[in-house]
Amino acid sequence: MLLLPLLAALVGCVSKDVAERCERLAGLPLDHARVVAAEPHRGGREFSLAGAWFGRPFFHEPASCRVELELTPSADSKIRTAVWLPSEHWNGRLQGVGVGGFGGSIDTTSLRFSLENGSVGVGTDTGHEGNDRDGTWALGHPEKMKDFAWRAVHVSNVVARSLIQAYYGRPPEHAYFTGCSGGGREALVEAERFPQDYDGIMAGAPGLNILPAWAWIQLRIKRAGAFIPPQKIPTVAAATLAACDARDGVTDGIIDDPRRCHFDPAILQCKAGDRADCLTPGQVQSLRDIYSGPGAGFHGFEPGGELGDKGGWLTWITGKKPGDNFEYAYVQDFYRYTVYGDASWSLESFDFSRDSALMLNKGIEYGSDASDPDLSAFAARGGKLILYQGWSDPAVTPQTTVDFYESVRERMGAEQVADFARLYMVPGMQHCVGGPGPNFFGTMPPAAGADPHRDMAAALERWVENGSAPDAIIATKYDDDIQPFFAPQKAKRLRSRPLCPYPQVARWTGVGSTDLAENFRCTDVAQ
Repeated sequence: MLLLPLLAALVGCVSKDVAERCERLAGLPLDHARVVAAEPHRGGREFSLAGAWFGRPFFHEPASCRVELELTPSADSKIRTAVWLPSEHWNGRLQGVGVGGFGGSIDTTSLRFSLENGSVGVGTDTGHEGNDRDGTWALGHPEKMKDFAWRAVHVSNVVARSLIQAYYGRPPEHAYFTGCSGGGREALVEAERFPQDYDGIMAGAPGLNILPAWAWIQLRIKRAGAFIPPQKIPTVAAATLAACDARDGVTDGIIDDPRRCHFDPAILQCKAGDRADCLTPGQVQSLRDIYSGPGAGFHGFEPGGELGDKGGWLTWITGKKPGDNFEYAYVQDFYRYTVYGDASWSLESFDFSRDSALMLNKGIEYGSDASDPDLSAFAARGGKLILYQGWSDPAVTPQTTVDFYESVRERMGAEQVADFARLYMVPGMQHCVGGPGPNFFGTMPPAAGADPHRDMAAALERWVENGSAPDAIIATKYDDDIQPFFAPQKAKRLRSRPLCPYPQVARWTGVGSTDLAENFRCTDVAQ
């Protein structure tokens, strides 16, 4: 579905010259692309936008020129791309935004934040329309797989630059890309394959080659007597906290570094029978499987991410019944429609040795693999990269992101990597947002004047434009994990904590409240 109804609804009174300048973009000649709509919007009104997170309204929309395009880099391509250009006070920046899962829609939420900052925003549906967990579009469409894997984001950058030149009469001074989950993978693909596209890239929870681990875990916990029902998840969460919470010197409901948590699920085994406050032998083994993963370079999930109504194990890993969770559905669709090309294929037939290698080969074939540690071209052109990853993520195995960063350091040298890349591990954060730990630290395009000590995207801009590399970035926990993105003044602050450049970790000084970041220091701590 196109954005035309939305565009029409938002058109307001703008000056004639601004309106004409925007409308002229409709006739701009572009290679393998056509402008579907180019319409001016006066902004300034409160409204709800399709695709907004949890139905939250947007506020104070700046005046803009909204351009919707259809890109056709191949005969089977039909990529929807939106470019939103500030009508005035453009700050000279281009802001690309990623999209998670299988894509299928444009992240208009992030485009709104780009406008608010004064940046041109560009986003894409990655070449198809649909639910972000629906992979049926890929069956029999290898060119669409290439669009999804890498091409849509790149060609959207190219066309956005053409529109900027035509609209403002000059190119962007700086370009940034922000994405988490699937958007984080897109971010790394850009750094690896198209280092000239963006000056600064922020990649959250990029999900590199995690699907074989998902499949292996899903089949292990689906065995007879192995499923852990929802009512037992709080018991598991309480036990992991009891075993590991205090290891960092502070008892606060957060496991700061789960790699130092040596929790034995056997302590939860029922003495006899089965009760809600203990696990059967089969469930104990399932817990071990979730934590360990299959091995052979594929990891499991860390203790600490079990709870959460939208972001915990119940949504992602275990579900209300066997096979009723995001990971089972996603990995089955991926193998059905992109690996085997067989809509009848069942995850029950998954063979780890065979299918993990096959998935990796398909990732290389289509260009979706983003695990290449050679970022030398991106570094040489002056690009800057910030990675972030929640330690309590139940979707992307956290150690996978650590492994990628370590592989870059091994390939390029730790000193060189420190000149252009940082990794921030976030204690208690789940998938991209939410969780018991402080998880608000500026992962969306930044507001104008955002504090780079509290806003990661602003820190990236400062690094690119002023050469000031980020150190600790303060994360805040609010009583509502979503409200701060839209109306931070209405959210109640609960605690704050510094996020440290990996491998450093935050440690309490022993003085003052443990709810205040000022009482913590980043330090090197042996694992």
